[in-house]
Amino acid sequence: MNFNHFDERGHAIMVDVSAKQPTLRTAIAAAELHMSPELLAAIKAGGVAKGDVLGVARLAGIMAAKKTCELIPLSHPLAIHNVTVDFEQDRHPGRLTVKCMVRALERTGVEMEAMTGAALAALTVYDMCKGSDKSITIGEIKLLFKEGGKSGVYRREETP
Repeated sequence: MNFNHFDERGHAIMVDVSAKQPTLRTAIAAAELHMSPELLAAIKAGGVAKGDVLGVARLAGIMAAKKTCELIPLSHPLAIHNVTVDFEQDRHPGRLTVKCMVRALERTGVEMEAMTGAALAALTVYDMCKGSDKSITIGEIKLLFKEGGKSGVYRREETP
């Protein structure tokens, strides 16, 4: 059984996970958006011309997580059991954090699905708001938490 990422010629291959036992896998990823406080207030109040920004972005994030294997070469198609996308405004005016949680009973992790969901939800916010403000930026996309599988639990240690 070959668990390497390359064949004998050095070509990238999909890792063979067929011998692994399925375990419950969970991952949470985040993406940050930075915008004017006025635009963020308009998003939350439903005052953006394209409509319900967060509702559409939530749906985009869920759809993206489910299609990760079509977007990222060599990632495995997974039977995802749950995806949630939530939005948090923190203490910094104009900063919106997208959080995507993915859960599946699988042989490989769901980190890429969570990160893809968070990233596409953030891109959707940008797309729906670019007519109002093209200076929106998408900041860090990062894994916050994962559990399941051989490597166990990972929790990102945040620095203040």
